[in-house]
Amino acid sequence: MRVLSKRTLRAFWSRHPRAELPLTVWHDRVAGAQWENFADVRKTFNSADQVGDRVVFNIKGNDYRLVAHVAYGPYYRVLIKFVGTHKEYDRINPGTV
Repeated sequence: MRVLSKRTLRAFWSRHPRAELPLTVWHDRVAGAQWENFADVRKTFNSADQVGDRVVFNIKGNDYRLVAHVAYGPYYRVLIKFVGTHKEYDRINPGTV
């Protein structure tokens, strides 16, 4: 999968340094995947949830949340729409970011 954009992750972990390692691991796992559907996402991240046309990932034991739009094959792209703390996530509607 092609992750768009790692810059969003870097900006977040510059404010939250403890998020760098788990977000890097998340990025590497996604970049090495080739998802055809949400079931494939769940094989890689069993705690991922689908909310509307978005996928919500729990990062670092649910300390952080990442919301992405996933374009499955043949496009194989993951567009990061939101990354934040769990508290910040609670203030958004993940299906609309």
